[in-house]
Amino acid sequence: MTRVLLFGANGQLGLALRRAKLPAGWTLKALSRADLDLSDTPAIEAAIAAFKPDSIINAAAYTAVDKAESEPKLAFALNRDAPAAMARAALGAPLIHISTDYVFRGDKRTPYLETDRRDPINTYGRSKAEGEIAVLEAHARATIVRTSWIFSADRANFLKTMLRLAETRDEVAVVSDQRGRPTAAHDLARACIALVEQHLAGDSHTAGLFHFAGAGETSWAEFAEAIFAEAASRGRRPVHVRRVTTGDFPTPAKRPVNSSLDTTKIEALGIAPAPWRDGAIMCLDALLR
Repeated sequence: MTRVLLFGANGQLGLALRRAKLPAGWTLKALSRADLDLSDTPAIEAAIAAFKPDSIINAAAYTAVDKAESEPKLAFALNRDAPAAMARAALGAPLIHISTDYVFRGDKRTPYLETDRRDPINTYGRSKAEGEIAVLEAHARATIVRTSWIFSADRANFLKTMLRLAETRDEVAVVSDQRGRPTAAHDLARACIALVEQHLAGDSHTAGLFHFAGAGETSWAEFAEAIFAEAASRGRRPVHVRRVTTGDFPTPAKRPVNSSLDTTKIEALGIAPAPWRDGAIMCLDALLR
């Protein structure tokens, strides 16, 4: 029996992992915020020691990007200190830790590679960047999976926000000068499961940094247009997207202009992301049927 311990049970990725079809012989223990305070590092270590997992997936994180500017202590506790404790307590068990495109500045003209320098421009990004470093220093077999623009039929995310706004508005203003690769949570869950399988099979190539994001690059405005078009094809009211710039919508935390991640490295392992549009259609089918 393979024992897998999941942190972040009720987030978008956590829920997708709990619903996913797991390999035969796997037992998944999923811990949520109600089960464990991730700011309590001794409690994290105790949970790992008690379960004795064969592998750990950390899908938990502080993700309130703007709020992190006023709550840096909490952001670093959850995004750096908690995963570092997991890495130390893993005792050699493979650890999959989810990170973000926000570890980069976002001014590169081409998609970011795993070898590009970390240079975050906000507190959230800095907390995640330092979390990556702490995990890799504490665990020689750890795998960091950077992803971007996660969406699903669960929890708060861009796709669900657009559907909510479409209920009362004929026009929605959306930023058009930030580009990236939207990622369906269920597709990311599939990638995590595949990485754990390869880890447990003894494949040393699965350790280190990887990027996984939905196939195809787009802007937030184009993403919104696709959502509204698909919703309209299912009988919902048409909505117009008014394209605006980042400067038109100032926020407490700066955002990367380019969030596009190159996924060539993980594809070489046979783990290829699905097109983001396919994932969006699946989510809309679930939400609008």
